[in-house]
Amino acid sequence: MTVRVLVTGAGGFIGGHVVAALRAAGHTVRRGLRRAAPADPESVACDFGADTDPAAWAPRLAGIDAVVNAAGILREGGGVTFDAAHRGVPAALFTACQRAGVRRVVQVSAIGDPDATAFIGTKHAGDADLLGRDLDGVVVRPSLVWSPAGSYGGNSLIRALAALPWVMPLSGGGGQRLQPIAAEDLARVVVALVEGRSTGVVEAVGPDTVTFADLLARLRAWMGFRPARPLSLPNGLTGALAGLADLFVRGPFGTTMHRMLMTDNVGAPGADQALRDATDVAPRPLDAVLAAHPSHVQDRWHARLYLLRPLLRLALAVLWIASGLVGLVLLARGTGDALALVLGWPAGLTGGLILGLSVLDLVLGGLLLFRRWVVPVGALMVLSTVGYTAVIGLAAPEMWLAPLGGLIKNIPLVPALLVMMAIEDPR
Repeated sequence: MTVRVLVTGAGGFIGGHVVAALRAAGHTVRRGLRRAAPADPESVACDFGADTDPAAWAPRLAGIDAVVNAAGILREGGGVTFDAAHRGVPAALFTACQRAGVRRVVQVSAIGDPDATAFIGTKHAGDADLLGRDLDGVVVRPSLVWSPAGSYGGNSLIRALAALPWVMPLSGGGGQRLQPIAAEDLARVVVALVEGRSTGVVEAVGPDTVTFADLLARLRAWMGFRPARPLSLPNGLTGALAGLADLFVRGPFGTTMHRMLMTDNVGAPGADQALRDATDVAPRPLDAVLAAHPSHVQDRWHARLYLLRPLLRLALAVLWIASGLVGLVLLARGTGDALALVLGWPAGLTGGLILGLSVLDLVLGGLLLFRRWVVPVGALMVLSTVGYTAVIGLAAPEMWLAPLGGLIKNIPLVPALLVMMAIEDPR
């Protein structure tokens, strides 16, 4: 029988796999996204930072038989908190389900200690809310979810760590235990739960228990890289880096992910058999999934570029800010007159040009520190670099021969900016 399913978080890593699996099983899916997709008339916009009114969910549930809540955040930001995304908004959704008569609700949660992180704590609070209602609710709590077909967020970071040249960094030695489950297998579990009658909590774990170090080594070999030397990092150091990431970097790595990776992420004894009993789905071993999906050049490129992406943006921002500061300092020291002689322009015009370009560099460099401005700021940087290089190069051709290659160094900046703009969107 075809089931009409609303999948929230449908644009995410897990949600996307769930949507594909439901459709492959013959079900009709309405995708709940941050922004409705114009090409998909069945998609609806869902704001898991603000939709705490059950009435907001009523039109989204029209004609729906079941709900899969796969929405979640690993980092707070953009006005969305853990409590809102994992407890407050789902509570409104569950209330709306009760009012609309949509009894079957599958909640995608996570294995972990609710006292360890706000992420797990709020996830489990939402789970308890669902299971305490008069609904046919079931909670699926996976261990580490990964896929050879692609990655996002924490999965991308793990691939990047596995692909680092020469060394394999391991916080606390990398002995933390995991039971990784392929996203494709987790999606089959969710489909089985949508179609079935199981209630309560189901732990979705793979058949292998591996250490974090072993997982990185296997992913590295799968991507075709030579073995790397394990580099054990003190927990204090990686914890400090996670704290800095919370303050200055948008991405999966932060204190939440660090704390989760510092502890075992495994199911209760017998969880794999309980999963098969509840869903008739047997997740595949890690090596079997890797063997069935050979890596390709895009896997290696993405893994190697992942950590270079924020580094490139930071380096370019520092370069532009430094350029602006240097211009102001040199202007204060009267070097504008010297440049005016070289260009053959009036001193006042040259001084104004230096001042304007210096201020522009400072503004663009500062804005580049904020990821939301990367593409428009990068485009302005390309235009300004090409513009003043062309003007100065034509007005004073001898500047191309200046010591240390002042103008020549601008040539690689343009492709560097284009690369930054091309790889900035993590999705």
